[in-house]
Amino acid sequence: MVNFNGEIIEDDVLFLNQENRGLRYGDALFETIRLVNNEVLLWEEHYLRLMASMRIIRMEIPMEFTLEYLEEQIKKLAVQNKCNDKARVRLTIYRNSGGLYLPKTNTVSFVIETSPLDAPYYILNTEKYEVELFKDFYVNADMLSNLKTNNRILNVVGSVFAKENDYDNCLLINNSKNVVEGLNGNIFLVKGNIIKTPPLQDGCVNGIIRKQLINILKKLEGYVLEETSISTFELQKADELFFTNSIKGIKPVTKYRKKQYTAVVAKELVGKLNAVIRLQKRDLV
Repeated sequence: MVNFNGEIIEDDVLFLNQENRGLRYGDALFETIRLVNNEVLLWEEHYLRLMASMRIIRMEIPMEFTLEYLEEQIKKLAVQNKCNDKARVRLTIYRNSGGLYLPKTNTVSFVIETSPLDAPYYILNTEKYEVELFKDFYVNADMLSNLKTNNRILNVVGSVFAKENDYDNCLLINNSKNVVEGLNGNIFLVKGNIIKTPPLQDGCVNGIIRKQLINILKKLEGYVLEETSISTFELQKADELFFTNSIKGIKPVTKYRKKQYTAVVAKELVGKLNAVIRLQKRDLV
């Protein structure tokens, strides 16, 4: 079952046609969210990012698109799909059909999907996870790259490349040849007590977990956080590399070319990230 504009319908019902602008032009945004014990985790952060993104690409925000309304729609579907204890949620917003590149309307529709998750909180998986640079195409370092739009062809082709070459993930680079992010998450690099993550100006997605870790690290003694460009030459000198996203939390990289990485800082941070989420849940009660 999916939630289409507030109505719960079978997921095999054809409610999107060939004129859908998300299909035709990637004219759509999405949020990928965790739901635990019928609570939408970090929901305010996801909601504010979504609203800001809609304004940037000039979508009309319906009056009913309040924080409470969309949260209610997510929970309603999770209950219907019997996964409201722990679920992965995808909320997609697309501009309604009509027009060519120039739309006939800026009004929108939404689709919500839910699927079960294995664990309610973030668990650090330190199994083998090898990455390589994806150099066929580059990330354009601009504001559109910061948004979670449906235009993910770079990530799709990179994922095919990774599978064809037996890599678990790839590092995306921008036109300045700086490392921007992974195929499915932001990247952090650890060298000694310095932790780096690319700035938004380099073209990375404005990630929710990225933001949470930046806030955690700014308060954590013993480490220096730098939002700065990461060159490819730094990768083999680093102690740790890890990706972040809202579903996996923190995913350590174990190998890049001949370099093997530890996961000491990642282990410390995943506990603090779970603590932030537990605190948020307590505040919601």
